[in-house]
Amino acid sequence: QVQLVESGGGLVQPGGSLRLSCAASRSIFSFYVMGWYRQAPGKERELVAAITRAGTVNYSDSVKGRFTASTDNAKNTVYLQMNSLKPEDTAVYYCKLTSSSGLYYWGQGTQVTVTS
Repeated sequence: QVQLVESGGGLVQPGGSLRLSCAASRSIFSFYVMGWYRQAPGKERELVAAITRAGTVNYSDSVKGRFTASTDNAKNTVYLQMNSLKPEDTAVYYCKLTSSSGLYYWGQGTQVTVTS
């Protein structure tokens, strides 16, 4: 079992930046994929960024060039640096860790609101 705690969300103006953190209760080194998802009101949850154990990072087209996902294995933490934020980035952001056996764990989510 793994507990994930997200933090770093908040209210920001368009063009601003936030850094989200997802702290795991144990080592993340063994996980196969570490992902960030978001869900806006009335919409389905969507993948924002995913980091594989090999270090490959994939981004959705809507955030490519603005968001950067990374990990700190020493701190058991996954990050999402979000720059040039837009109102359409407003959503609850979740991290998800998936093991090589297919087990997965979700965090509780953190609200990001982009508004002037």
